[in-house]
Amino acid sequence: MTRFRSDLLRLLDSRGYIHQLTDAEGLDALAERQIVPGYIGFDPTAPSLHVGSLVQIMMLRRLQQAGHKPIVLMGGGTGKIGDPSFKDEARKLMTEEVIASNIASIKRVFERFLRFGDGPSDAILLDNAEWLDKLEYIPFLRDIGQHFSVNRMLSFDSVKLRLDREQSLSFLEFNYMILQGYDFLELARRAGCRLQMGGSDQWGNIVNGIELGRRVEGTPLFGLTSPLITTADGGKMGKTAKGAVWLNADMLPPYDYWQFWRNTQDADVGRFLRLFTDLPLDEIARLEALPGAEINEAKKQLAHHATALAHGEAAAVDAAETARRTFEEGAAGAALPQLRVDGGRIGLVPALTVLGFAASNGEARRKIAEGAVRLNDLAITDPGFEIVLEDQPIKLSLGKKRHGLLLP
Repeated sequence: MTRFRSDLLRLLDSRGYIHQLTDAEGLDALAERQIVPGYIGFDPTAPSLHVGSLVQIMMLRRLQQAGHKPIVLMGGGTGKIGDPSFKDEARKLMTEEVIASNIASIKRVFERFLRFGDGPSDAILLDNAEWLDKLEYIPFLRDIGQHFSVNRMLSFDSVKLRLDREQSLSFLEFNYMILQGYDFLELARRAGCRLQMGGSDQWGNIVNGIELGRRVEGTPLFGLTSPLITTADGGKMGKTAKGAVWLNADMLPPYDYWQFWRNTQDADVGRFLRLFTDLPLDEIARLEALPGAEINEAKKQLAHHATALAHGEAAAVDAAETARRTFEEGAAGAALPQLRVDGGRIGLVPALTVLGFAASNGEARRKIAEGAVRLNDLAITDPGFEIVLEDQPIKLSLGKKRHGLLLP
């Protein structure tokens, strides 16, 4: 039996999004009696968000599904500093032009996951540059800075880890948590925001904002963090040998996005279905209980529904059909040269030579450096790249006409 009464916390709890709550009873009661505006901030450090941000996007989606109001906060102001949380070194500072371009590109993905509009539970998108850029230093220090304890800020794990390493924490970055706390206060004033959500690494920043709201306005605010999402083998979610799994189609084709989810480890399928799709929980329970090789059907369902959310139903269907033709029917050419990879790992250079695509290792390295070599249609330019096969073949291509299959 669930420990919560509100639809919001019952939904978040049943799907595995809750790691910490600042005041579970208070938020539960608030969500029962009114629409709760809640926000998550996203700094525009690249032209696209990646799968590492998907839990937060889905949390906003769940907020809206439960009848509440999502606020997407773009960090046009804080992005000029960069969140230091658990980073080994300072972020490179971006120009205002790059930040504006990144925000414009990132905005597109939210329209897939959220319903925007003027209704009481419609999502809104704000940019904290709107208020942070206008702050005057001395008044801000007097009005806001007095409420922050440096002793307490130094106790946060995100700060202590940086101070223990060779790369120091700059005063610029140290201000980030103050600005994030101020964001929460400003959103409470402007949009009636009562809830901030984020990853577990944001706990200290969220608590700062809650305390600031209480001291300055006397407003009860709430915080909720999600667990760090790792794969069954302990790896970081969204990190692959090919690089980041971007959410924008112009940075990662929908087919490659589909393949990322299709390659999910058996032990992660049920959890990822709950987090990253809208499938009913009873259907997810059926899928994750499939025995043996039948679990591949659950992986296909995960790939389809996750891709449909990010890129649309047509893109998901097309990706599945491409995979079926290539690997199940052999429509990419039943007579394609094939190489069975013992142990599931092989270097890209020996793969090219063994398949006969290159006469020598040197020629293989040149072809790779020229950008002529692709894995599942994704160009690979690192001669030291190691191919890792899991439970399905990988297509290796040289140029436009030479293709082969690597088999696990």
